[in-house]
Amino acid sequence: MRPPGRYAHARHILVGSKSQAQTILNEIMAAKKPLKVFKKMARDYSKCPTAEKKGDLGRFHEREMDPSFSKQVWKQEIESCDCFIKTKFGFHLIWVHERDE
Repeated sequence: MRPPGRYAHARHILVGSKSQAQTILNEIMAAKKPLKVFKKMARDYSKCPTAEKKGDLGRFHEREMDPSFSKQVWKQEIESCDCFIKTKFGFHLIWVHERDE
């Protein structure tokens, strides 16, 4: 049985520098098909093992992720990426497919 709480399905791109995160974000925001570009950038640049799955984290409980990451997942618009955040792992660009409100 799954623990009670909020769940989300998201992708992310993890990079090591703020400048790289900004460059990737600029490309995503300028794209006609931003999700397609997000997936390509995740595959090509993410330092996370999920890169081979185009950044797909699957469905996860809010407490499974770094607190800053989870906060952003429930803060940002669904089906978009308009910022990046920093955690102890590096800089993350996040694409939220769905979440419990």
